[in-house]
Amino acid sequence: MTTVASLAPYLGGALALGGIAAAASRRRELLVRWCAWAVGVPLVTGAFWLGPPGTAALAILAGVIAVMEFGGLMRLGRVDRVVLAAAVTGVVLAAWLAPGQELRAVAIGALAVAAVPLLAGDADHGLRRLGASLLGLAWLSVLAALVPLGASALAVFVAVSITDIVAYFAGQRLGGPRLSPLSPAKRWSGTLAGSAAGLGVLAVLSALSWPMAVAVAVGGPAGDLLESMIKRGTEAKDTGNWLPGSGGLLDRIDSLLIALAVLLVLR
Repeated sequence: MTTVASLAPYLGGALALGGIAAAASRRRELLVRWCAWAVGVPLVTGAFWLGPPGTAALAILAGVIAVMEFGGLMRLGRVDRVVLAAAVTGVVLAAWLAPGQELRAVAIGALAVAAVPLLAGDADHGLRRLGASLLGLAWLSVLAALVPLGASALAVFVAVSITDIVAYFAGQRLGGPRLSPLSPAKRWSGTLAGSAAGLGVLAVLSALSWPMAVAVAVGGPAGDLLESMIKRGTEAKDTGNWLPGSGGLLDRIDSLLIALAVLLVLR
């Protein structure tokens, strides 16, 4: 059985090896990204170590930040963002305090975000605001899965992160057909290599099962493409610029979100 305690040594070892590789490369972008990981990995691991209260707090923090970034991409107003953030927070709290009531929380959140443009009488942009808010609710509420999945979610996070890194570098080296017009820089060769690496990580972490494998190999790349579609539709390069080496938080967790959704469905 995968536990946070069993994952911690691997996370520490991977972080140390990553630091050595980044220093050896002498590439500033890799060093900056590693520094961000050096801060983030202990914080995330510590949250999971605390159990449901810690993962709920982590999911709420990530959800609020992601809503702000998503709202910026979709040009949502302050009220839309606040209500959407409250709706996502409500789903996370339901997963922690009232397991089994998550769908009801999502339904209540959907009514709340729909009420904002309706009560404002926004005939010009109401449909766009409603569609964007419902998409954000469906997409970002998946963070609530961190609470019941626990260590399995942490293993998925590690696996999809390695998948993304390997896919990026392998695609550049190997070339070949493009994965999708949504993301012209991504190649099938990189995606397949990254998926193989992600499955290898799951095996090393003793977390390999067919639902986990599908979540990482299929859900991870799909999540990356979904965010690419949203960014291309809004003509944005990144969802933010505050996270060193990664742009915004959504740029870092896009693969994780759909991977978690796939895992929830298959489990």
